[in-house]
Formats: sequence, C-alpha cells, structure tokens
Amino acid sequence: MQPVLSGVEVSRSTESSSTAVSWGPIIAGAFAACTLTFILMLLGSGLGLTMVSPWSGSGASVTTFAVSTAVWLVIVQWLSSGVGGYLAGRLRTKWVNVHTDEVYFRDTVHGFLAWALATLLVVGVLGSALSGAVGSGAQAVTTIASGAAMGASAGASSNAGAVDNATSYFVDSLFRPNDPSKLAAANPQSDAAATAQATHILIASAATGDVSADDKTYLSQLVSARTGLSEADAKARVDAVLAKVQDAKVKAKQAADTARKATITFALLSALSLVIGAFVASAAAALGGRQRDEEEEAIFLAR
Repeated sequence: MQPVLSGVEVSRSTESSSTAVSWGPIIAGAFAACTLTFILMLLGSGLGLTMVSPWSGSGASVTTFAVSTAVWLVIVQWLSSGVGGYLAGRLRTKWVNVHTDEVYFRDTVHGFLAWALATLLVVGVLGSALSGAVGSGAQAVTTIASGAAMGASAGASSNAGAVDNATSYFVDSLFRPNDPSKLAAANPQSDAAATAQATHILIASAATGDVSADDKTYLSQLVSARTGLSEADAKARVDAVLAKVQDAKVKAKQAADTARKATITFALLSALSLVIGAFVASAAAALGGRQRDEEEEAIFLAR
C-alpha cells in the first residue's frame, strides 16, 4: 500500500534548491554600467568646461550650468543603466519550468539589482569628489553671504580678510580728501580714529540693515572734517557710499539666491535621473532576457 503524499510534501519535493538571483550577470552588468558612467562623466566634464569662461558675461549662467549638468546626468543614467541592465538580463542562465510572468519579474529584478550595485560603486568611488564639490559650493555661498553682510557676523572668521578689504575700500572713499595735498598733511592718528569709527558704523549698519539718522549725520561730520568738503557735499558723499554698499549687498544676495535655486534644480533632476536609471535598467534586463530565451529557442528548433 503506497503512502499518500500531502500537498505540502509534493510542493517541497518540486521546489528548486537554487536561488532565483544570478549574481554573476548582475555584477557583470554593474561593472559595465560603472565603466560607461566613468567614460560619460569624463566626456561631460569636457563639455561642461566649454560652457565656463573667466570673462564676465561670456560664460553660461549658474542656473544654465546646473540644469545642463543635471540633464547630462539623466543621459548618463539612461545609457549606462540600459547597458548594465541589458547585460544582466542577457547573460543569465535560462530558467526552465518557470512561468513567463515569473521570468519577466526575475529579469526586471536582475536589472534593478545591477543598477543598484552600479550606483553604490559609483557613489563609493566618486563620493569624496562629490563631497568636495558640494563643500566648495557651500563655501562659495557662505563667502557671498558673509561679504554681503560686511562682516556683521562674528562667526564668519574665514571670510574676515575679504570683508575687511571691502569695508576698507568704502571707508577710504569716505575720507578721500577733496584736495590731494591734504592727504599728506593729515594726522595719522586722527585718520586712524576716524577710519575706525566709520568702520564700526558700516559694520553695525550691515547687521541692522540700515544706517540711523544720527550715524549718517556723524559720518557726514567726520567726512567734512577730514576731507575739507562742505557739510552738504560730505552728506552727499556719505549717501553715495551707503548706496554702493546697499547695492553690493543686494547683488550678493541675488547671487546667493541664484546659487540656491540652481542647487535645488540640480538635486531634483539628479534624483529624477536615478529613478530613470532604475526604470531603464529593469526594462533593458527584461529585453535582454527575452532575447536570450528567444535565441536559445530558435537554436533548439533549428536542430
């Protein structure tokens, strides 16, 4: 009398002992994707340098450069993920006694895993370079913001030299003598004291955003005393210099805001490029696996 096998025992006896994941094709596809990514990134760097110019007004804007870089990242993800996913699907061994839908699912998973592994490898290799680029961008924004504040923030010690130079220029323009001969006859100690007071006023105005009426009056008196200008002309000079300071602050804030928007655009498009890369790798793996099965079937029928 034969023993009766339950449904669980039958299922266990027919279950495959091998895993459905073929790591060999996945690793091969990931390496191919990484290599192609490296080549395309070098090409993109060369093309990107053609958009940058040291001459004012002749190069691309920050926004244009960021958008162009992000679009190129989408192209890089499209090509490298497509090649890596296709190889991952085409190089895997044929699964026998597996439903067509299951084969399609496994192929897409293989493509996704190849893309994920390639992404991790690229991030690991280029992580330090990427961190350096992000750090340089953050330092540039900090420099702009600190320069706009004219040294109002005491914590911006790294930018103190640039801020002092900018402040000294504006202060020197305040005490520029109307008669150049008075420059040699001026008392150095008095000039230093007047310069220090004017510097303190400008720094305080940068912190508060405006110069009080009392400070403007005092600055006009200092300028009149040190340059020989009338009080009206001294007041006009003070107003002109303060307008230049305010204009410099506005331009610096606009540049910082433009850099911020460009960074946001770059980050969003970069994330989009990764999503596109995952989709392309999965679809390409399914295509490669299907073509491999069709080729093997055609060869088998030809025999």
